[in-house]
Amino acid sequence: MINFTSRMEAVQSPIIPVIGELIKSCPGTISLGQGVVSYSPPPEALEILPKFLAEPANHLYKAVEGIPPLLTALTAKLQTFNSIEINQENCIVVTAGSNMAFMNAILAITSVGDEIILNTPYYFNHEMAITMVGCRPVLVETDENYQLRPDAIAKAITPKTRAVVTISPNNPTGAVYSEATLQQVNQICRDRGIYHISDEAYEYFTYNAVKHISPDAFVGSSEYTISLYSLSKAYGFASWRIGYMVIPKHLLVAVKKVQDTIVICPPVISQYAALGALQAQPDYLKNNIEAIAQVRELVLDSLQRLEGLCTIAPADGAFYFFLKVNTQMDTFELVKRLIQEHQVAVIPGTTFGMNHGCYLRVAYGALQKQTAKEGMERLVRGLQKIV
Repeated sequence: MINFTSRMEAVQSPIIPVIGELIKSCPGTISLGQGVVSYSPPPEALEILPKFLAEPANHLYKAVEGIPPLLTALTAKLQTFNSIEINQENCIVVTAGSNMAFMNAILAITSVGDEIILNTPYYFNHEMAITMVGCRPVLVETDENYQLRPDAIAKAITPKTRAVVTISPNNPTGAVYSEATLQQVNQICRDRGIYHISDEAYEYFTYNAVKHISPDAFVGSSEYTISLYSLSKAYGFASWRIGYMVIPKHLLVAVKKVQDTIVICPPVISQYAALGALQAQPDYLKNNIEAIAQVRELVLDSLQRLEGLCTIAPADGAFYFFLKVNTQMDTFELVKRLIQEHQVAVIPGTTFGMNHGCYLRVAYGALQKQTAKEGMERLVRGLQKIV
């Protein structure tokens, strides 16, 4: 038997499949776990596919950075929605999902032993990717409302720091960062000669008139800001695996080396579908996000019944609430009991780096109103009984 130690031993196991196995063992469980939406891609995404099939050359490899029509459509979207201009200093690379975009970025800007600053609670796949490539995640705590602490971020920077990662709207907390705070972090990165990696997968999901801000839109930020986007959430594209990144032009050669090695080119049929999706009627996004906002209100009303038992921070974005449960109980044990005894699943906060205290992520994007109502009833009853 081969005896060796792999770098993967230092990488945490992804939690979603673990929770999935627990759900399978308890039929009828309602999942408030995985961060997906309930709706399908717009009809335009499917209607364009005959164009893909009509061209035999589409079955061959295509450009590493994406097909030209999609790059053109994304350029227009970035200008209109994000106020980001694609110019001589930056460029777009289409990726097989925004997780791949993050891995592209980390491999392009680091060497083994370098440091990347993550704000806790972090998105677990970011921490996994950093560890996987032999770098060190440096963790900086957010405040009691999961907002960034720019002074703490600045203090955490060392000569080995290569980037600061921000996620807004945030997974797992649902927090949305203000323009002033993001500008402060972006300026810190400029002053210290490091990159600002801005994950904006939930850019369309904001509530209560809160506005999404893209740091790459700040004047003069293109040379050190890396922006990550995804069609998985807003366009119901999770399995199609299409995301994209806006990077400084000087990183293009390095990013193309990574992408050509891992995937060669993003799935071309999915790129066509993405091109179609971007041509969807405005009501597609508006109506679907309004429906999620209604579920959000239902979830929030249910959570109010946990006052005193849980601390619930404001969450004006994404489709998550991040609960601090006032208990000394082991978080994973609580999650298991909620599934086994009350048939409701949530994600333990430990997977997001919250190892001190008991935290749970509640996701509501995948649920219709009635299912969400029943799931929240089970969660509230379960927490009240167990804790």
